Amino acid sequence: MRKLLSVLLPVIVLAAAGVTWFATRVPSSPFDGVAGSQAPSPELIQRGEYIARLADCVGCHGSPDQPPFTGGLEMATPVGSIFATNITPDKETGIGNYSLADFDRAVRHDVARDGHHLYPAMPYPSYAKLSDDDVRALYAYFMHGVKPARHANKASDIPWPLSIRWPLAFWSALFMDHGSHHEQPSENAVWNRGAYLVQGPGHCGACHTPRGLAFNERALDDSNPLFLSGALLDGWYAPSLRGDPNRGLGRWSEDELHQFLKTGRNRHAVVFGSMTDAFNNSTQFMTDEDLRAIAHYLKSLPGDPRRDGPAWHYDPKSNDTLALNARLKTPGAQTFLAKCSFCHGADGRGQGQWFPPLAGAASLMARENASSINVTLNGSKRVVADGIPDAYRMPPFREQLSDRQIADVLSFARSSWGNNGEPVKPEEVKHLRESTDPANSSVIILHMR
Repeated sequence: MRKLLSVLLPVIVLAAAGVTWFATRVPSSPFDGVAGSQAPSPELIQRGEYIARLADCVGCHGSPDQPPFTGGLEMATPVGSIFATNITPDKETGIGNYSLADFDRAVRHDVARDGHHLYPAMPYPSYAKLSDDDVRALYAYFMHGVKPARHANKASDIPWPLSIRWPLAFWSALFMDHGSHHEQPSENAVWNRGAYLVQGPGHCGACHTPRGLAFNERALDDSNPLFLSGALLDGWYAPSLRGDPNRGLGRWSEDELHQFLKTGRNRHAVVFGSMTDAFNNSTQFMTDEDLRAIAHYLKSLPGDPRRDGPAWHYDPKSNDTLALNARLKTPGAQTFLAKCSFCHGADGRGQGQWFPPLAGAASLMARENASSINVTLNGSKRVVADGIPDAYRMPPFREQLSDRQIADVLSFARSSWGNNGEPVKPEEVKHLRESTDPANSSVIILHMR
């Protein structure tokens, strides 16, 4: 036993020392030793502001009742809530003491200035792909283009020992690609720009890519068919951004995708749920060249016929169920005609770009029904384009309709006009009624300047 211990003890000590070193090490940065405090040029600050729009930094690090970038947004996790931090250049509560290298480590390597690891609610698996030039510009903007604001950070309510941070070093090692974005020489410049924007600053995969048991994105780029194939997150289903004709973008043209990102709507859909914030604070501010690059890249991603099934086609026979005698016998048909048809049309085709169609809607054909339930319960936020809130929005039916009525009307819509979504159960509506906040329908539009 003594001999065994004499052998095992050094091994255990060395292993513990190795774990300690790895969990507490400070990652290197290409900006180590680089001075970043000098006043940058106005052009670099302006470039940094644009990168902040691309990355939608204000979407998480802002709240409607506080100055931009002061944090405070609550983000629920299965083990407790965490709160976005103050990233203004305030020296006491923000990042005013961060060097360029410190900033880079936080953005691309998940390590804060004091050495603690950030929770992956911060999309650093995507931001790891940011170029050095974009990180430099982003730092210039946050240090010289954002007003410092004293606003204390709020600690998470994740209980110990789950709140211990050092294991996140191993999470990052397992589930991050720490290399920078590499262009594909076989693709053109527009495709490569779109790939960079989607995979890097746009962090589209953070919502639209399914996650594993460790809450990791199961794919970080287009080399894996799971990338952007759709995912359930925070009570919403972010649909596939691949070429799936039913649950993805297969029936959208590049021009229609550009229009959606630029204006928040097209003939297929209007932004709702979490995408409303992304549009209000990010995509509408992108240049046309970048939006077209994103559209071009996304349209290059193939769908999966095995997962998506035969392409949707409009079936007018469903309209027969809305005749007086038929609708009284069809669960949900009467509610649809009374509550939904005025905007979405009795034929389910919608009204141009203002009221989206229900016929062929991805949210109604997805296996996950969270989005259709959530938007029916809580309505949708205002779409604010060019500073002007839209005049039409999905109202909340939380107080008007019972769980059974919502389940029936959604089951009707999910099985009409050629839609092939599965029925909705009242208990599923009840669960989201209890776990979502009616205030979800309020406007969140944050002005960075």
